[in-house]
Amino acid sequence: MSMEATFADFSVHPARLANAEVRHEDGRFAGSHLALGAGGSVTMEFEVEDPADIAQATLTMTALVSKLGPAPGYAPVDVLLQGEALAEGLTVPGGGDLPQDNVFAVPGHLLKAGTNTLEIRSSAKARSMFWLYRITLDPVGERGRSERARTAQAAQDSVFTYRTERRCAHGSSSRSWEAAPRLLFHIDRDEHSLPAQLGWQGDDGTEAAISFQSNMSDFHGVHRTADGTAYEYRGRLTGRWPYAEGMPNAPVSGSHRLHRFHTEEGWGGGWHRSHDLRLLVDDGGPAPAERVTWRDQRGNSGVAVLHTLSHEVEATGVEASDEFEEAGEIAENLIDESRNKWLAGDDVALLDFTLARPAALTSYTLTSANDCAERDPRDWTLLGSHDGDAWTPLDVRIGERFTDRFETREFFLRPHADMPAFRFYRLDITRNSGGNETQLTGVRFIEAPAGKGFTGYYQRYNEGPIGYRGTPVPSASAGLPAPRLASDLDAAVASLTETAQSLAALAARLRNN
Repeated sequence: MSMEATFADFSVHPARLANAEVRHEDGRFAGSHLALGAGGSVTMEFEVEDPADIAQATLTMTALVSKLGPAPGYAPVDVLLQGEALAEGLTVPGGGDLPQDNVFAVPGHLLKAGTNTLEIRSSAKARSMFWLYRITLDPVGERGRSERARTAQAAQDSVFTYRTERRCAHGSSSRSWEAAPRLLFHIDRDEHSLPAQLGWQGDDGTEAAISFQSNMSDFHGVHRTADGTAYEYRGRLTGRWPYAEGMPNAPVSGSHRLHRFHTEEGWGGGWHRSHDLRLLVDDGGPAPAERVTWRDQRGNSGVAVLHTLSHEVEATGVEASDEFEEAGEIAENLIDESRNKWLAGDDVALLDFTLARPAALTSYTLTSANDCAERDPRDWTLLGSHDGDAWTPLDVRIGERFTDRFETREFFLRPHADMPAFRFYRLDITRNSGGNETQLTGVRFIEAPAGKGFTGYYQRYNEGPIGYRGTPVPSASAGLPAPRLASDLDAAVASLTETAQSLAALAARLRNN
C-alpha cells in the first residue's frame, strides 16, 4: 500500500491521529474542534511510501467559521502542500451550526516519498475564529478509507456520559434551561460505527429522542416525563471511554443495567447468528429502558423491545402414584420429547419431579393426551421442595379445561420477589374431568433467565428491514472484560484459520510443482 490511512481528528484532546503528526500555532482545543485565531496555523506531517502509485489524492478538511454576533463570520484560509497552494483565501461558510466538508484535489506530483507537509493557515485579516474539526487524505481511488478508519477508531470509545438540561417545550422561548440528570449510554453491535440518533422509553412511560453532533460533543432532542410533560432536551459530552475501561468509571444508577445479548437476524425464511449486542441507556430516572431505538452514522438503524424470556429447566426424573406399565404409558413419558402419554388408573394422582438443578419457576406447562378428554386434569396444586420431604404450595388451579388433544397450556405463578429455587416439584392432581383414569402427555418447568431478551428489527443502510432478536448472555460470561476478550479470541481464531488456509494452499502448489 503506497499510503496508509491518514487523518487528524480534533474532536477530542489529544487529537486522534493516523499516519500523522500535528502541531499548531495560535490555536486551542475548544471542546469539539481546534479553534484558530487570526494568523493561526495547523501543520500536519504524513508519510507516503511510493507517490508514483498515486495519480491524485483527495483531501477533505471539515471546518466551520464562528459567527460575528448575528452575522456570519469571516476567517479565510490558505491550504498548502509542500509549500504550494491548493487553495488561497478560501472562505469556509460560517454562521451555521454544523461543520462543512471542503474537498480538494491533490495532484500526485506534489506528493513525495517520505515525509510530506500539509499546512492550513488562517488569514491575519480574519475577524472571527476558524474551527477545524478534522482532516483526511486518501488516494483518489480509495476515497473515504481514512474517514472509515477514523470512525472505527472513534467507535472504540463507546461509553458516553452527558451533562443534560431541559426546559418546558411550550414555555416562553426566553425561559432558562434547567439542569437534568446525567445521561449514560452504551450501544455496540461490534460494527465500529457511532450513533447518530437515539431514542428510548422507560417502563414507567418516560420517553426521549435525541440526535447527536457528528463528533458526539452535543445532543439535542425531546424528553417526556411519566406524567406526560414534554421538555426540550439537550446535553454536552462530559466523558467517553472504551467499554471495558469505561463501565467501572461510570456507575449505573437505580434499576438500570447493562444488557448483553446473543443476537439473530431473520431473513431468507430463517434465523441467522449475528453480532452480540451490548445495550445500556441510563437517564438518571428510576425506570429502566424497555424500548431502545437507534440509527448510526452509517445509516444503519435498529429497534430493541426488551421482554422476559421463558427458559425451560430440565427435569431429570419423575415418580408417579400410579402408571400403566404394561402399555408403556409411564411417567417418564412426561419429560421426554415423544408424544407418548402417562396414564394412571384413578381420578386423582401424584407426580413428583426432580430437576437438574434448583430453579425458581415463573410458569409450567401441561400437555393433554391423545384421547379421552374426561381423563384430563381439572383441579390440582403445584408444590415445591428443597429436600423432597417438606412441600410448599405454589399454585392452585380449579376447574381448568383442555379444549384439544395434545394441547399445551402454560400456567403462570404469581410473581414473587423472593420466590425460592426448588429442586423438587410435585403436581398433586385432586380431580380430573370425570373419567376413572387420569392422563397427560407432557409437563415442563419454566424459569425467567437472569436478564431480558429482546425482539425488534434491524435495517442496514439502503436495504430493507429484517427481523432481529436477542437472548441474554449468561451472567457468568457477562463480566466487563469478557466481551473484549471474547472478540479478541474470535479475531485470533479467524486470523489463524486464514493463515492455515494460506499455508495449505501454498503447500499444495509446492507439491504440484
